[in-house]
Amino acid sequence: MAEATVNKSFQFELVAPEQVLASEEATMVVIPGEAGDFGVLAEHAPLLSSIRPGVVTVTSQTGETKKIFVAGGFADVSASLCSVLAEEAVNVADLDKTALEESVKNLQDDLGFAGDDTVKKNRILRDISIAKAKLEAIAA
Repeated sequence: MAEATVNKSFQFELVAPEQVLASEEATMVVIPGEAGDFGVLAEHAPLLSSIRPGVVTVTSQTGETKKIFVAGGFADVSASLCSVLAEEAVNVADLDKTALEESVKNLQDDLGFAGDDTVKKNRILRDISIAKAKLEAIAA
């Protein structure tokens, strides 16, 4: 069955709070699910999954791939539509390694000043995790 669906396309949409980053026909999408990466082809069984920070890879009908970093969110998959609702999303090509390395350094400094504020520490640790995931996305 997978062989029959490889060349078929389906609608893919990736929406972040600031913008729609993708709304196009795709032949395959790989999503960083909370329990591991999963691939989506046309006629996929219905699925709802949370997303961990990572890269969504979209393969177009021409075979070109687009890589989009997502900081988390949800994926909703049906036979003809794959929607990703991301907390934050940016094209991997637009990520700046130097700025991200500086951000990680600054966040680690902020962590030292957080004191006993658990909520603030957890927010900073999440921000560090996302910045490091962005750096991994650039390196991949």
